[in-house]
Amino acid sequence: MHSAGILSVAVVALAALLAPTAEAQAKVDQLQYLFDRPSEPIFLPKESDKGSKRVFFDVPNEYLTDRQKKLGTQVINRFGEKAEHINVRKINLPDLSVPGQLDKRAQFSLFLPEHRKLAGRLIDVFMGMRNLDDFLSAAVYARSHLNPYLFVYAYSVALLHRDDTRNAHLPPLAELFPEKYVNGALFARAREETNMALDPQQRVPLEIPKDYTASDLEEEHKVAYFREDLGINLHHWHWHLVYPFDAPLNIVRKDRRGELFSYMHQQILARYNLERFSNGLQRVKRLLNLREPIPEGYFPKLDSLVSSRVWPARASNTVLSDIAREGDQIQFDLQDIERWRDRIYEAVHTGAVVTDKNTRLNLTEFGGIDVLGNIIESSIISPNRPLYGDMHNFGHIAIAFSHDPDNRHLESFGVMGDSTTAMRDPVFYRWHAFVDDIFQEHKRTLPAYSQQQLDFPGVQVRSVEVMTTNARRPNELFTFWQQNDMDLSRGLDFTPRGSVFARFTHLQHRPFTYRITVENNAPGQREGYVRIFLGPKFDERGVPMLFRDQRNFMVELDKFPINLSQRTNTIERRSTMSSVTIPFERTFRNLDLNRPQSGTQLEQFNFCGCGWPQHMLIPKGSVSGLQLQLFVMITDYSRDKVEQPLDGMCNDAASYCGVRGQRYPDKQPMGFPFDRTGRQGVDTLRSFLTRNMFIQDVTVKFQDRIEAPANRNVTAFQG
Repeated sequence: MHSAGILSVAVVALAALLAPTAEAQAKVDQLQYLFDRPSEPIFLPKESDKGSKRVFFDVPNEYLTDRQKKLGTQVINRFGEKAEHINVRKINLPDLSVPGQLDKRAQFSLFLPEHRKLAGRLIDVFMGMRNLDDFLSAAVYARSHLNPYLFVYAYSVALLHRDDTRNAHLPPLAELFPEKYVNGALFARAREETNMALDPQQRVPLEIPKDYTASDLEEEHKVAYFREDLGINLHHWHWHLVYPFDAPLNIVRKDRRGELFSYMHQQILARYNLERFSNGLQRVKRLLNLREPIPEGYFPKLDSLVSSRVWPARASNTVLSDIAREGDQIQFDLQDIERWRDRIYEAVHTGAVVTDKNTRLNLTEFGGIDVLGNIIESSIISPNRPLYGDMHNFGHIAIAFSHDPDNRHLESFGVMGDSTTAMRDPVFYRWHAFVDDIFQEHKRTLPAYSQQQLDFPGVQVRSVEVMTTNARRPNELFTFWQQNDMDLSRGLDFTPRGSVFARFTHLQHRPFTYRITVENNAPGQREGYVRIFLGPKFDERGVPMLFRDQRNFMVELDKFPINLSQRTNTIERRSTMSSVTIPFERTFRNLDLNRPQSGTQLEQFNFCGCGWPQHMLIPKGSVSGLQLQLFVMITDYSRDKVEQPLDGMCNDAASYCGVRGQRYPDKQPMGFPFDRTGRQGVDTLRSFLTRNMFIQDVTVKFQDRIEAPANRNVTAFQG
C-alpha cells in the first residue's frame, strides 16, 4: 500500500479509538453552557444556543462569594425545578491568583504584556486539568471569579487544543460580546423591544445602520463596510485563537506559524487595497513616522456591556506619545519601537538574527520568513525577545492609548488594543502596511524565481473563463448588499430570555465558477496544483501596474490539487469551494441547527470557524465595473504536496489557517509565486508568465441594492 494510504488508514483508526463515548460527549456538551451570558453569575439558569434547553450548575458553596451564596439558593428555589441540573464536583483548585489580578470589569488585551501573562497562565491551568470533570470544575470557578473577556479567550483556546474537547463547539464571539461588533445604541433598543414583546416570536429585528461610525465627509468611511464587517473581524479573532502567540509551548509552536502571521496579514492588506481601488481611494500609506500626526481619526460608537464604558475614540491628527500607564503595568518610549525596528532591518540586511544564546540564526530562503514572523509578532518562540523586542504589539498599544497615554483621564484602550476590534480602525492597515514592508524587504533580498522553478514542463494553460450564475457574459463578477440577522441574546444579560436579533448589511457576491482548459503533453496522468489569484490591472491613477507593485496586491482566491490526463483537460471549480474562505453559514452559524453530532465532522466544525468569510471573497468593484486580472497557475503537485493524511481534517480554509495538528499543506512559500520580485526582464505580469500560467481580464460590477437571504426566517444569522 502507498505510504499516504497507510497514513490515512492509521488516522481513521486512531480517530475511531479517540471518538468520545456517549457519556464523554454529554460532558463535552455541558461545556457549551459556560458561554451563555458570560457576564452573568454562574448560578443563574443557562440555556443552549437557541434556548431549547435550560440547565443549572450545582456549584460547591466554596466556589461562590458570600453574596452569591445567599442569592444562589433563592434563584435555585425559583427556577431549579424547571431545569436540568449539572453537578460540579469540588476539586483542589489550581492557583488562579495570577489571572485573578485583572479586575472583572476591566477590558482585556492580548497586546498588553501583563494581560498576555494572565491569559497564558489560565490557558496552562485549563490544559493541565486531568479529565473533563476537573476541567469543568476549574472552568466554572474561573468563570465565576475572573474577568469574562479573559475567561472566554483562555477557555476558547483550551477547548480548541485539548484532546478531549475536540468535539466542543465555539459560538461566534459576536454572540457572546455583541458590544465589540454592533452600535452601542442598539442595546437600549434591545432592552425596550424585549420588555415590550415578552414572546420572542413577536420581536422584530433591530436594524444596524450601514453608516453609523462616520459620514461621507470622512473619505475613509467609503470602506467602513469592509473594516467593520462582522465576518472579517470574527476571522481575525478566531485566527488568533488558533495561533496564540503567548500560551503553552505546544500550542504556540505550530508549523510555519510565523510565516502564516506574515502571509495572513499581507493578504488582508492586499484585499483591503482592492476595496480602496473599488471606491476611488489611494492604496494604504505605511505608518512610517511614529512622530507625525495621524490624519485618520476613528470613532467606533461601541459601548462595553461588561465595564459599562464607551470605547474611546481617536481624533483626527492625533500625535502618538510615549506610554506610561502604571495601572496597566506598561511603560515604554516610541524610541523603543524604533530601536526594535532598526535591529530587525539590520537582521534582514545581514541575513541573520542573533539568538538569545548569542549565536547566529540565518534567515534562509525558505525558513527566514517564519523566523521573522515570530520576531515581529513577538511570540514566545521568538529567538531573542530581549534584543528584537515587541514591535508589532507595542505599535498597537501606542495607537490604542494615544488618547490617554499616561492614564490621566482614566480611559482604557481604543479598538486597536483588541484583536477582536482592531480591524475596524483605518490605522490598523497603515500600521500593518509598515509591518508588511519589513517582510517584503526580506523577500527582496532573496533570489527571484527562475523560469525553471516556475514552469511545469509539458503542462500549458490554454484558457481561463469565469462564469457567474445567471450572467449573460463570461468574466463578469457581480456584488451587491445583503442583509442578515444576528442573535444577540447570549451576550445580553439585562434582557428577558429569548432571541433578540440585530439586522446588519454586508457585501455579498453572486456565486461563480472557474473553467480552466489545460493541455498535458507529457505521457500518462500527472498531479497538478491549481493556484488562483486576483489582482488590479490598473493603479489608483488608472495607469497599468508594473509587476514589482502588482505582486503585492495579488489576493489568493483558491488553491487545490487536480489529476491531469494526457492531452486536453477541462477543470471546473465553484467559488464556494475556495481554500481561503469558510462558508457563510460557518461564519454566522446557528450552532444547534447545523452542528454534527460526533466524530471528525464535529471537530472540523469547530476548527473550521477559522477562515476568511465567503461573502467577502471578492472586492466590491464599481457600478461601471472595476477591471481586475485573474491569474491561474498550475504547478507540479508531486513537488508541492506535503505527505500527510488530510481525510477528516479541517482544511477548508487551509491557505490562511493551516490544518489542525498537521503541517501547512503546501511546500512552496506562502503567496508563491508572488512572494518574490520578478526575474530579470520582468516588468509586467504578462512578461512574468510561463506556459503553465494564464491571465484573464475580469470585471467586477457593483449592483447598488440590498437583498435579503431567501429564507431568513428559518436560518436567521446563517443567511
